[in-house]
Amino acid sequence: MQLSDFDDIRPFAEGEMKEAFNSMLNDRQFSRILKGIVPWMPVGLRNGLLKMLFVGIKTPQDFQIRYMKWVVKYCLRKCATGWSFHFDDSLKKDGSYTFVSNHRDIVLDSAILDMMLHDAGFAKTVEIAIGNNLLIYPWIKTLVRMNKAFIVNRGLSPKETLRSSIHMSQYMHFAINEKHENIWIAQREGRAKDSNDLTQESVLKMLVLGGPQEGKTTADIVKNIKDMNIVPLAISVEYDPCDYLKAQEFQQKRDIPGWKKSKQDDLDNMKIGIWGKKGHVHYESAPCINDWLDTLDTENIPRTDIYRIIAEHIDQEIHRNYRIYPANRAALAELNGEPVDAPEFEKYLNDKIAKVKVENPDVPFLRERILTMYANPLRNYNKARGL
Repeated sequence: MQLSDFDDIRPFAEGEMKEAFNSMLNDRQFSRILKGIVPWMPVGLRNGLLKMLFVGIKTPQDFQIRYMKWVVKYCLRKCATGWSFHFDDSLKKDGSYTFVSNHRDIVLDSAILDMMLHDAGFAKTVEIAIGNNLLIYPWIKTLVRMNKAFIVNRGLSPKETLRSSIHMSQYMHFAINEKHENIWIAQREGRAKDSNDLTQESVLKMLVLGGPQEGKTTADIVKNIKDMNIVPLAISVEYDPCDYLKAQEFQQKRDIPGWKKSKQDDLDNMKIGIWGKKGHVHYESAPCINDWLDTLDTENIPRTDIYRIIAEHIDQEIHRNYRIYPANRAALAELNGEPVDAPEFEKYLNDKIAKVKVENPDVPFLRERILTMYANPLRNYNKARGL
């Protein structure tokens, strides 16, 4: 296969960035956003300045390193008390890995990973799997493709979904083995609203679809998974800026039959996730799972069990590498009926619940939902470490 086979979903390639950037500058809605940021600057001067600053950017990684890395650092300085990371020592800095992580923030999970990989001396940042449901406007689609994103098509019929999954899987294998890129993908579709982070077997099945083996036997499945060089990655955020929005969503789904999020809801989640209070942020990787895959007895493991076994291993690696914060301990203690002395977290909970915008807020329910979001990482951490 070749790069042009994936023109409909892939990030922009070298030689395409300038045209993409100019199309974004000419987008009316993007222009209105820029005007809101610098209302005093004439359009011609503003666009001319941006074009001058874009000189020398030939690839999406150039764009990430020159601009997005510093945007992310600015955001973290404004909204986090600190950040840290540790990549397993066995990972090669010039390697090509598929980072499979839990999912906390729509925008920042992968953007922070890019920054941390570059700061740690890795040769490549990550290409990002992003759902087309988030590409609400044309300029957003252009921007994410400039930022090494490839598109996951959602809302399709079962037949179209299978075709799309095969196509995306083929691209991911191509990106790892031919382009020698890193990839980031969440362990499940969307964020785990209750922070009970469990790898969906369907994600692993998708990865197998585009591999070099037919995938008919357990050994074929393992070979196709191994082809992706999966690295489990734990993302820990002390405070989730969208916790109250997730709790609000739980109540809306409970009280309103057929309720679904709107485009505006997605935009609100993106904005608040980026600029909301985060506390400390930590990224921790496990080793690549390939050595562990080599220990599996593929002759005797039924094909029906192999996805579950691999998913459970990824979960174990993510859960044991969580960074646990005082909020996690206070939340689990309260849910367990134990005495809690955490006035700062109590104030935090009350302030967040007060932000919920529903007609009849069910405060005990909302509180339980937010507490569960903070307790589940500690529950899974304890289980993974046998505590």
